[in-house]
Amino acid sequence: MPAATPPASPALPRDAASILELAARSMFDLFASASEGMVLVDRDARVVWINDQYRRFLPALGFPREEDFVGHPVSDVIQNTQMHEVLRTGKPMLIDVLSNRAGTFGVSRIPLRDDAGEVIGALGIVLFDQTSHNLQPLIAKFARMQQELHEAQQQLAAKRAGGRHGPRQARYTFASFVGSSPAAVEVKRQARRAAQSHSPVLLLGETGTGKELLAHGIHAASPRADGPFVSINIAAVPDTLLEAEFFGVAPGAFTGADRKGRMGKFKLADGGTLFLDEIGDMPPGLQAKLLRALQEGEIEPLGSNELVPFDARVIAATSRDLPALVREGRFREDLYYRLNVLPVRVPPLRERRGDVRALIEVLGEDMAHRGSPPPELSDGAIALLAAQQWRGNIRELRNVLEQAALRADADRLDAGHMEALLRQSGLAQVQPALPPEPAPQDAADLLRPLGKQIAELERRAIAAALKATGGNKLAATRLLGISRATLYERLRDEADPTKAMVNPDP
Repeated sequence: MPAATPPASPALPRDAASILELAARSMFDLFASASEGMVLVDRDARVVWINDQYRRFLPALGFPREEDFVGHPVSDVIQNTQMHEVLRTGKPMLIDVLSNRAGTFGVSRIPLRDDAGEVIGALGIVLFDQTSHNLQPLIAKFARMQQELHEAQQQLAAKRAGGRHGPRQARYTFASFVGSSPAAVEVKRQARRAAQSHSPVLLLGETGTGKELLAHGIHAASPRADGPFVSINIAAVPDTLLEAEFFGVAPGAFTGADRKGRMGKFKLADGGTLFLDEIGDMPPGLQAKLLRALQEGEIEPLGSNELVPFDARVIAATSRDLPALVREGRFREDLYYRLNVLPVRVPPLRERRGDVRALIEVLGEDMAHRGSPPPELSDGAIALLAAQQWRGNIRELRNVLEQAALRADADRLDAGHMEALLRQSGLAQVQPALPPEPAPQDAADLLRPLGKQIAELERRAIAAALKATGGNKLAATRLLGISRATLYERLRDEADPTKAMVNPDP
């Protein structure tokens, strides 16, 4: 690509100029293949080219087709970009952190010049993204700093606005949802897409998985971000008070009622987002009124005959099985379909074990911020924590870390200390640490007979299952989803090396 080749100085000998040109071309090819993505803009700051790696970011940025991205001003298609600044100043930005809809990235931006030294474009290089495991602690710290900055900006904006919404603002962003595992990246991708819609969102997941945090993030990334974020935990409010909490109370509606009346959560959320947590616990008598409010966009305060319009985007969340509640007649089917427009399943922690180390880092920083020094954990202790089932998910993990900080006698906890603490914390069954993942195989190793590779994989899986079940073969077969006859056959093959090669390929 000619634009990427620096001009040869007239003072350089011909062979030196050739070497310089070759070096520039080699560096470009190296970055094109080794980086996470590259984007090229012209002197007018329009995107003119992206490489294959960069194309995977387009759906998350909101562009399903490449032609909707290439040819447009870079500031219109990449949020928070600084490419136009590089074009204006002609100075490179060798290391920077970029955060947008697609995630958090380490980037470089380099101006490109013609033979006369004029800036004719700029090259953006994605050095690493949020899935880079070695950089998870760094990205986690950046996410926390970004969250604190966002909170400070919101508090300042609320003061300047005279406290119109007061504390009713989103406290978290998508960067606050820590994790770079495939499951975490996918749920954030779905949530970002949901943020651009005005339809109801239904967050489904076990307790402690971060549903409320995602609701805050959806609001903060939506066009309603400047409006209020109002939440109500339905399970925490007595049934007799829910209607008043939702729809408000007219002045003098009943004996003892406030003469000025009381505004309900729907009206408080006007122009913003209403988060209904634990929607599955809503009493049947109120479900019909909620359905009507969602369909008509208006509410009737308690003790009033007037209909009051409202404009609030609804995000609902539940840890319960709503389809089962519908089948049992405990949740209205029409309300379920009204809420289930954009369902987002929030994965449990046991499905994103690769995020445990980064979560421990962030939870530890939060503990330190609150005045409780976090425990220092060995790699073995972290591996043991990653292997647990975590029925309470991140909330339970936080509780165990806090208990470890209070109960531990040693400055650094190893796997043995952590196992004892897990048993003391009341964990029903402490799972053994998972074996480390095998090192990546090179091409020569992968070209071995397929039967041998399958047999090795089976042996490792059986050994791990037997270790996890304490040698109980029946329990191991259930974990592996195989019959006892198959297990015994594989164990016999392992005992007899001549039978270990199952159907080796020629």
